[in-house]
Amino acid sequence: MEEILADLCGTSPEDPLPVWIHGSVGHCFNQLILNVVPHVILALVSACYLGTPRSVPGASHRPGWKCRITASFMLTVLPILGIISAAISQQELGTLYLTVMTNGIAMLAWLTHSLALLMLYRSTYGSSRGPAAMVLLALFPIPALIITLVWCCKNGLAGPYLHAAHIFRLSILCLQLATLLIYVIGYITPVASRQDFCSINDLGQHEPLITESGIPVSTWQGVAEDGESWLSRFSYTWMNPLMKRGYQCMLNRPQDIYLLPRRLQAARVRDHFYSCWQEKAALSRKEEDAMSSTSPIITRSDGTGYAFPSSKSPCDTQQAVQLLSVLHAAFGLRYYSLGLLKLAGSLLGFSGPLLLNLLVGFMESHQEPLSHGVLYALGLFAGSFLGALLRNQFNYEVNKVMLTVRAAVISAIYRKALRVSGSSLADFTMGEIVNFMSTDTDRLVNFCVSFHEVWSLPVQFAITLFLLYQQVGVAFLGGLALALLLVPVNKVIANRIMENNKEMLKYKDTRVKLMTEFLCGIRVIKFYTWEQHFGARINACRAKELQKLRAIKYLDAVCVYLWAALPVVVSIVIFITYVLLGHQLTATKVFTALALVGMLIFPLNNFPWVLNGVLDAKVSLDRIQRFLELSDQNLQAYYTIDGPTDPSSALEMHQSAFSWSSAKEESTRQHLARGSQQIFIQDLAVAKGVLVGVVGKVGCGKSSLLAAITGELNRLGGQVYVWDLEQGFGLATQEPWIQFTTVRENILFGRDYDARLYQEVLEACALSDDLNILPAGDQTEVGENGVTLSGGQKARIALARAAYQEKEIYLLDDPLAAVDADVANHLMQKCILGFLKHKTRILCTHRTEFLENADTLLLMDNGRIVKIGTPSEILPLVEATPKVNEENKRRQNKVSSEQGQEEDMEIQTEELGQANCLLQREEEKKKGAVAFQVYRAYWLAVGSCLALSILFSLFLMQASGNVSVWWLSHWISNLPQTANISTRPLSASFPSPQLLLFSLAGLISRIQVLGTAPIYPNSTLDVNFYLTVYGGIAGANSFFTLLRAFLFAYGTIRAATVIHSRLLQRVMKAMVTFFDVTPTGRILNRFSSDLYCVDDSLPFILNIFLANVFGLLGMLVMITYGLPWIGLILLPLAALYFSIQRYYRRTSRELKRLYSLTLSPIYTHFSETLTGLSTIRATRATERFEAENQLRLEQNQRCLFAGNTAMQWLDIRLQMIGVAVVTAIAGIAIIQHQRQLGNPGLVGLALSYALSVTNLLSSLISSFTQTETMMVSVERAEEYSTDIPIEPQEQLIQVAPDWPSQGLVEFQQVVLVYRPGLPNALDGVTFTIYPGEKVGIVGRTGSGKSTIFLALFRMVELRGGHILLDNVDSRLVGLESLRSKLAIIPQDPFLFSGTIRENLDPLGQHTDSDLYQVLEQCHLQEVIAQMGGLDCELGERGKSLSVGQRQLMCLARALLTQAKVLCIDEATASVDQKTDQLLQQTIRQRFTDKTVLTIAHRLNTILDSDRVLVMHAGKVAELDSPAALSKREDSLFQRLLTSGQQ
Repeated sequence: MEEILADLCGTSPEDPLPVWIHGSVGHCFNQLILNVVPHVILALVSACYLGTPRSVPGASHRPGWKCRITASFMLTVLPILGIISAAISQQELGTLYLTVMTNGIAMLAWLTHSLALLMLYRSTYGSSRGPAAMVLLALFPIPALIITLVWCCKNGLAGPYLHAAHIFRLSILCLQLATLLIYVIGYITPVASRQDFCSINDLGQHEPLITESGIPVSTWQGVAEDGESWLSRFSYTWMNPLMKRGYQCMLNRPQDIYLLPRRLQAARVRDHFYSCWQEKAALSRKEEDAMSSTSPIITRSDGTGYAFPSSKSPCDTQQAVQLLSVLHAAFGLRYYSLGLLKLAGSLLGFSGPLLLNLLVGFMESHQEPLSHGVLYALGLFAGSFLGALLRNQFNYEVNKVMLTVRAAVISAIYRKALRVSGSSLADFTMGEIVNFMSTDTDRLVNFCVSFHEVWSLPVQFAITLFLLYQQVGVAFLGGLALALLLVPVNKVIANRIMENNKEMLKYKDTRVKLMTEFLCGIRVIKFYTWEQHFGARINACRAKELQKLRAIKYLDAVCVYLWAALPVVVSIVIFITYVLLGHQLTATKVFTALALVGMLIFPLNNFPWVLNGVLDAKVSLDRIQRFLELSDQNLQAYYTIDGPTDPSSALEMHQSAFSWSSAKEESTRQHLARGSQQIFIQDLAVAKGVLVGVVGKVGCGKSSLLAAITGELNRLGGQVYVWDLEQGFGLATQEPWIQFTTVRENILFGRDYDARLYQEVLEACALSDDLNILPAGDQTEVGENGVTLSGGQKARIALARAAYQEKEIYLLDDPLAAVDADVANHLMQKCILGFLKHKTRILCTHRTEFLENADTLLLMDNGRIVKIGTPSEILPLVEATPKVNEENKRRQNKVSSEQGQEEDMEIQTEELGQANCLLQREEEKKKGAVAFQVYRAYWLAVGSCLALSILFSLFLMQASGNVSVWWLSHWISNLPQTANISTRPLSASFPSPQLLLFSLAGLISRIQVLGTAPIYPNSTLDVNFYLTVYGGIAGANSFFTLLRAFLFAYGTIRAATVIHSRLLQRVMKAMVTFFDVTPTGRILNRFSSDLYCVDDSLPFILNIFLANVFGLLGMLVMITYGLPWIGLILLPLAALYFSIQRYYRRTSRELKRLYSLTLSPIYTHFSETLTGLSTIRATRATERFEAENQLRLEQNQRCLFAGNTAMQWLDIRLQMIGVAVVTAIAGIAIIQHQRQLGNPGLVGLALSYALSVTNLLSSLISSFTQTETMMVSVERAEEYSTDIPIEPQEQLIQVAPDWPSQGLVEFQQVVLVYRPGLPNALDGVTFTIYPGEKVGIVGRTGSGKSTIFLALFRMVELRGGHILLDNVDSRLVGLESLRSKLAIIPQDPFLFSGTIRENLDPLGQHTDSDLYQVLEQCHLQEVIAQMGGLDCELGERGKSLSVGQRQLMCLARALLTQAKVLCIDEATASVDQKTDQLLQQTIRQRFTDKTVLTIAHRLNTILDSDRVLVMHAGKVAELDSPAALSKREDSLFQRLLTSGQQ
């Protein structure tokens, strides 16, 4: 190479490239280094911008661009003229070649630059100055041009006269400088005003979530990454504005983040995924489905119209489409092609150590030419630079694939949940399905990382084995055999981990399910003081979950220990084998073999983790697959496509049999709960536009009939015809389903707002006055499941929603049950018989007094229609009370309607009124660094002593490792230096001893060694002595490793236990108002995702972080010991690292918080969807809900993508700093070598540590950042553990065990307000109820009836006044004592999953005979016996029973109580009148000597009360006997009574 340079430059081969000649820069050095290098860089960077896409037409352009483009094209032409002038001037051949080469490179560089400028001019950059890097690089060749100009002047003036060629050459140089000046002027020209174009980050400020058409806004300038140049993509400069905003704490909302790149947008991913799904399904369908493939019923994703979820919908897996094969088809090609990046990155990883050794060899030898050293240094730079770039791009691209897989799987699960048949869904609890979407999806997505490791680790293993074979020959097989022996051991451990993992997930599902039930029934649980019982159940589940987690963590610790101890054992086995084969063991062999064994362990060490990841993904994939394989609701097969027998029919059923379980289960089951009830409809025809009433006793199958009509049941036979099926039904379910949004959004339910229609619906459903009271009217947000509304308001909003949909067929399941007589009458007259009079209506109700105007009545019993007839035929069979005479009714009709209107104006909405207009507070997002208190909380959760022990064991582990390295260096220094040095060639030998020293610490990732090796003869005695000591130190090191692994596992499990128990305790003691304003999804998120993080992810990353910290400290100690001056390089490096990581950490933290914040709405929306599935499907709103899920997912993916990219942004910067440091040290080393100053050993040391310190610091920052982001989960749990407002826990007086013995209840000037700033819900209420008295409480909806019970039970603390029970102030009694001494039958019947025995008597205080007795008194014994007795499971929220039966179960609970005071809140609203009468009789008999307060909407239930308390606007309006009140003309009770009898 020296000869080539000498010929080119016309210099001597000894110094071919002189830097300085005769007081100026050497011409050849100037041309090759100062001219060629800047032009090459300019060409490469410009080429990166050639792919920039065009902007929209008509965008404004700055005038400076044309100036720059012209100058750039001129600079392309001028080098050609330079070549011509050089050829004319007949220079020496070498100089001519040099000129042609430099000018040729300059011409290509400027041509590339000109084209890049042209592309930028036409892109969005056209309205700004463009990238500053382009201008800076364009100025780099200026020094070379000036030096060349000076050189030309000297050469030209040296001769006696000037040549024309010289003048021409000088002119070209001057022109080039002048053109560059024009170029700079073009850049400096004033820029357009900022308003002329849109900044990426400004877009987010004004970005609405959904446009009016319901399509998400996507302005292309705000899309991340799209349209960026290669350079920007490789260096992530497009992320800089976002990183800056994060650093300035301006990332406060998801809208502040870039939109996703087009290819990653959820809608595109979903559509691509489903098209692949359809292809797979089509393949598996074969000929039998060829005919139905022409079906027009295909789901559409445009959000317009309704498409049937037919059996051919993409998510229907009756063809058993495998999720994995679809993912493979959709994303496989791109994903597998990333393997090439991985392979190239891994191979380049080997180049570093190889070139490092060659460079040290060059330093040691004084015969090698300088050009070799330069090549090694350049190779070191290129290898480390490209390796870093490829590995970074691989990680980035894999993250993008992971995002697409996540979007596809979540969409598929949501879509399936919307389409799956009701009976199939019954096999899964809500907690399980939500888990599919969270934990299982995450595990499946993590497989993307594991898969490429599965094949790349063996490749690295094979290369290292080859090097080891070259070192010690066949002796390596002994060590390899031992290492491979551990693989099956590891497999056994991995299997055990997987089994435990499966079990743990099962317990986690159960715990989340229990937690969901606990949160849904929180009010009832507090009424009954069952917190301890539920807490014990949840803790029992948690204990089993932790037991499995403990097993997993300890098995992991064994894995870690085995692999840590392996290198030492393997190397000693190799040495023994080597000696037994008759070879002489030398120190050099020991070092090289140890270094290679250390590298060999890396792939073996990582492999089990990778396999675990793959196995976890397999478990989760199977779980999701099982869910996706459930049969779909197939409306085509369910309904008869043929026309009806009578054209005027809206609905017909002939010989139809239905069941809650599938036909397959029906044939095999022994006994099922709800499934045991089959519905059989012989013949039913409902004409268009009629009102059909359905009556019958509790549990006779009324709700099941409606479910059969909507297609929620399984049809076992017969025919079902529904008119205008595509339009769906208007459905009001028995348990009203209310969304967590505004009242208006609940009613509109996705339809456009029509003011006239909307007003009519409000009037018809008696909602106008309720809304007038609210601070934000119909824009007031209601709580989750409508918790802040009274039962009547929920029923009316659900009815209004159905009415607003303007369907042809209405299915109304007892909407009158939860409202008082006056309102029920209004709903019947104005809505059902008024607004909906031309529609077909099927009304199930127990309030038979309203069915006189029905066209037809169906009497049902035991799942069959017993009789069909007119009201006059059917009503006498079901009515329990004689009718009040007609004349009386007519007389009062006029009065009541007038007074009713007056009264309407004074409605006081009980809890809805108390809610703030925006009830759903945005989830809190803390700002800034994770507070010190959070780390302190985690430290205390682990336990101070234990935490210190873990740190001390880490220190001992690191120290023993460092001592072993020091011992080896001591061995090297004690080698006999005077011994004869014999040299023999080796196919591969070792690098210098100093270099190996650092390989042993595992700091150089891989080593390849070539050349020849000196051998020091060494006595076996010495080798044995040194090996023994080394073995001893290594043994101690492996013991400390084991200690640290087990201590750490124990500590983190302890922390997980403490954090969960504190969180649960606090949530159980929280005030009811907290649950009203906090969505269940948000609280569940703490107990599922955040807790999973604390259990599993945080310990994993924290372990790595602590190991990195101690590894770094140990390494710094060793570096400083070996080479003190390296500190000069480390200090500025540390400052740079610190600034970058601080910049990154702030943004990363905010992005993680935003990610958590956008995750809760996905789960809340999903839970809400599952609860209201029947309504969503009946009203044909599945497409809209899918689109809403898509929007929430897109928001969340944006935050996740930004977070992942920020990590790669950091990584590439750290890697580049490392590359720069390595190259700088290599360059200095060559210069030192030339000046004979360098010590090769110290240079090798510096370089090997430069390589490893950057990697370790990079790992340290990313592990610290990840630890910090994981700590956010601890922060969120800690926030709930400390900040939730809790109920007062103090007990000021001890009451007697039999208190209250009499049952005297006194309210004295009671004032109650739900939250500060809201009107009083009870306003100076005073009354006394005497022992054993039966008092009925009546009043309009929202008058404060239920609030009396809340005050009595201290669910909300009083603002003023006193409540006395047997003359004891209830405030002085502990909450548990107070509530356990009172009994209540709440408005919403609450049952939890478990046996009937557990539901009736969770605390196990009663005998079976007691339980059977109360069941008999509640008319439930027969039903329970059919289901299988007291130990029969009720299913989630008691779904095996009808709503009426659930209310009877709650009554049975109350009958068991010994309390002196019983509160009944509309307990029999869903019960037929006959049963109700029998129950009233039971209550009277059982509670003769007890005080009973009853809130009733059916006034006949309280007519025999001792007294009636009439509430109005939070005050007591009347209190007297029913007889006395009904005689008073102006009495409110009298008005309520008469309106109830219409």
